[in-house]
Amino acid sequence: MNIEELASESVPEVGELPKVINKELMSNPDNFYKMAFEFQQIMMIYESAIKQIETKLDILNKENKVSGRRNPIETVKSRIKSPQSIASKLESKKLPVNFDSMVENLHDIAGVRVICPYISDIYSVRDMLLKQPDITLLEEKDYIKNPKESGYRSLHLVIEVPVYLSESTHNVKVEVQLRTIAMDFWACLEHELRYKTSTKVPESVRRELFRVAETIAMTDREMEEIAIELQNLD
Repeated sequence: MNIEELASESVPEVGELPKVINKELMSNPDNFYKMAFEFQQIMMIYESAIKQIETKLDILNKENKVSGRRNPIETVKSRIKSPQSIASKLESKKLPVNFDSMVENLHDIAGVRVICPYISDIYSVRDMLLKQPDITLLEEKDYIKNPKESGYRSLHLVIEVPVYLSESTHNVKVEVQLRTIAMDFWACLEHELRYKTSTKVPESVRRELFRVAETIAMTDREMEEIAIELQNLD
């Protein structure tokens, strides 16, 4: 699952242990405590990386406000993958379910979603973020210029940011999603329809979702054209 599905994650049923915790581990309390402590430390580092990205975005927001410029960021959301979701994704990729494999192979354990008013704002925020010397771009997927087959649109970045602890530094991967308000509206509802139903989505519904996505994309472009026209009147 990438961050386009940020709104929802698989949650274990009551009494169900995440698959990463096996019977052998549970039979030895020392191993269990060691694993729990290590997992807590790893998650703390990912949470710290998210806070760094959120702080950077907040500063950029405040700079625009003080400068009298229009704010290119509407809202910022974030999430950390659950242990169950991490284990399930590793298993689906046929990778070892352990901490080293998790850190090395999963790029979306930490996720940040940036909601912007207009399409041009997405690329402005991207450029401002990537200009910062401590941020390294690892991967970029532009689903705005090249939408998914479903009609999904968003700009996905996998970036690396350093997290400084008292005695160590960790370069942490964070997936950043940038969408317009309209793109986010469609993606959240589409995700709800796909992942909250036990039946297969009929082809007719898929076509209708794609049609709505195209309509929303056209509305995005038209609203931006109106905004530019109004700005030129000032």
